[in-house]
Amino acid sequence: MIELILATANPHKVEEIRPLLDASVGICLVPVTAQVDGWELEETGETLEENALLKARAAARATGLPAVGDDTGLFVAALDGAPGVRSSRYAGPQCSYEDNRRRLLAALEDVAGDARRARFRTVVALACPDGSERLFEGAVEGSIADAPRGTGGFGYDPVFVLAGGATLAELSLQAKNEISHRAAAFRAFAAWLSTRGADRICPCDPGMG
Repeated sequence: MIELILATANPHKVEEIRPLLDASVGICLVPVTAQVDGWELEETGETLEENALLKARAAARATGLPAVGDDTGLFVAALDGAPGVRSSRYAGPQCSYEDNRRRLLAALEDVAGDARRARFRTVVALACPDGSERLFEGAVEGSIADAPRGTGGFGYDPVFVLAGGATLAELSLQAKNEISHRAAAFRAFAAWLSTRGADRICPCDPGMG
């Protein structure tokens, strides 16, 4: 079994991702914070791909191990795709999940119907110490609720409404991991891993998964 570094300091992400990359694909998932005290990284990329690669590359350099990073954006039709790549800091630096949701709902206060449609998209980047890299992605379609609902998940989950009418925050973690954007991206990564074997993660061919 090989150690794979997860380039995040967010415990909610670790909780969601671990079940998606279990021992069945020969991976022991280790948060970068378990090896690098106080690990932080500024997301300076202009796309999800750039930010995911920034995280994965930094974690691989810091640990000398293969690392995986991800970035997620919420793209709302009525806001010309905002908050997009800046979803995690939509309400400003050091903002909270609640701050972001409040700003989003305020921006959509006078918007109704189909214009509230939205798309969650996640990009996962694998970076190896030898410099090889690979990208994977996943997405889910939905719309933005009028008010937050549900107590699960994190981020924009309480305001992202799925086709069935529930928000992501109203789902159990198991149910969310069956349909979410992040789950789809990491499932694509896991499927790629299963074709190679854990001992052959690196070097990996560049390109999209």
